[in-house]
Amino acid sequence: MDIEPVDRAPQQRFRRAILGQRWEHLTFLHWAVAPELVAPLLPAGTRPDTLDGLSYVGLIGFRMVGLGLGTGPGVPYFGSFAETNVRLYSVDHTGRRAVVFRSLDASRLVPVLVARATLRLPYLWSAMRLDRDGDRYTYRCRRRWPGAVGASSRMAVRVGDPIAEPTPLEHFVTARWGLHTRAYGRTLHLPNWHPRWPLHRAELLSLDDDLVAAAGLPPPAGPPASVLYSPGVPVRFGPPVTLPE
Repeated sequence: MDIEPVDRAPQQRFRRAILGQRWEHLTFLHWAVAPELVAPLLPAGTRPDTLDGLSYVGLIGFRMVGLGLGTGPGVPYFGSFAETNVRLYSVDHTGRRAVVFRSLDASRLVPVLVARATLRLPYLWSAMRLDRDGDRYTYRCRRRWPGAVGASSRMAVRVGDPIAEPTPLEHFVTARWGLHTRAYGRTLHLPNWHPRWPLHRAELLSLDDDLVAAAGLPPPAGPPASVLYSPGVPVRFGPPVTLPE
């Protein structure tokens, strides 16, 4: 099987977009994990994607802006919200790299209900805040429903210099052009596209997190292997494709 390269900005591979949105003020924290620990958590037809024998667990906080259908305008009020997700990295038997979300906490209930009903994505309704003070960003989350009610996360970072040329690890955890999910007895690949990430170095100032452990993963032990920030990108999602089994 030929695995697609980690491409920083590929061409859009789908003719029409089913969803449009913008991701803003993203902080990416990543820890290395043994592939055999995360393999049972991935959808059928996929396996852990690895870099130098290791896979990674990501904790990503950001703000979703202007979520809407196709290339039309975003849905007022319900289309913009804070979000924090826990994700893993996968590759399917066709060679497509993607992410697998273990949890996606969001501060708007309606998008949570729609995503859970349509693609069976593990969205969860949470009380959330994203605060900025100069070059410092603080992300707060406390889960309301469902799952581990009361699970919380607070992370604060200071944004540093722009990255001219990301490292292989920084490419591996950010240059992802789809997601894998299990929905109604099928494994789906949902492609996405956006411009190349504008990435910055970042310093983790504080972290108090329950979300990684609540997602069935070992809680973070020690400092992250990677801490990154991005001001954001516009994003399009194409129609889901069913993986043959």
